[in-house]
Amino acid sequence: MDVLGAWRAFVNVSERGSFTEGAAATRVPQSVASRRIAGLERHLGERLFDRSSRGARLTPFGRDMLPSAKRLVRLADDMEYEAERARLNPLRFAVPDICAVRDLARLDAEARRNGIRLDFQTAAPADRVELVRSHLVRAALTAAPQGDAVWSVRLGLAGATGLLPGTVYVETLRAGRADRSSRRSRIWIQPEDDVPHIRDPLFRVRDAVGLQPAQVGVAATLTAAAAEVLGSTDLLLCSAKQAGELGLHWRPAGEIRPVRGFEVSAAARDDAERVRTRLRDAIARCLGADDREEGAPSSPRD
Repeated sequence: MDVLGAWRAFVNVSERGSFTEGAAATRVPQSVASRRIAGLERHLGERLFDRSSRGARLTPFGRDMLPSAKRLVRLADDMEYEAERARLNPLRFAVPDICAVRDLARLDAEARRNGIRLDFQTAAPADRVELVRSHLVRAALTAAPQGDAVWSVRLGLAGATGLLPGTVYVETLRAGRADRSSRRSRIWIQPEDDVPHIRDPLFRVRDAVGLQPAQVGVAATLTAAAAEVLGSTDLLLCSAKQAGELGLHWRPAGEIRPVRGFEVSAAARDDAERVRTRLRDAIARCLGADDREEGAPSSPRD
């Protein structure tokens, strides 16, 4: 027996004094309302209505039960309203500030199809961690080493010239004796990759092959790094997807295989699991994690 449905029918019939009108208010056929109330009477062991051709009148027992029934129905209605509000309440989600508007819009649309409403806040890696810790967002895509990452994005080196070899070796940026007076090409690390598991190995390679310290540096913004690369022979550490968006030619790095990894961090485990499972593929597309697995060379014309 649908106990809640039976009590709802009981309240509506009692308020209207008619099984026909009460059933209509309950949005069920009259026969269904009658069966539900009859089942309720059998369950309680007492009649709730005196049925006659003049309508449905409450019995003394029915009058005693009516206030509690109204409270139950009102509580059920309130719970449904709160559930709807909870479904519509956006999940505030911190994401990398490298995500394009189009990619975030597609992620949002996919999330809605999966019953999740997202409210994005873009931030740098360290800021996303702090936003979760301080409960200013409910979840965030946070940087993670490849072994701990749910999503991994292969990084390489990109430049404005289309004459880069198939693989770019960091050591080729080392200045020879004949050109010590000329400007040395640099590798720029964007803020999103200013994390130990990406930055530090690149610094170690820089030192091992004899580059000057200034030849590998962290840019203040992605825009600043891209401007340096577009106006020179400098290179940008980035994904193939980013290189295409910036009109740069991308190649894998020779000495290292840097990977930009992401995990979901959240104050509540349920939020993290919901994002991780329902939006796994959509987030991969947004981050470019479903690009060519082996990082095949790309150019603006690809």
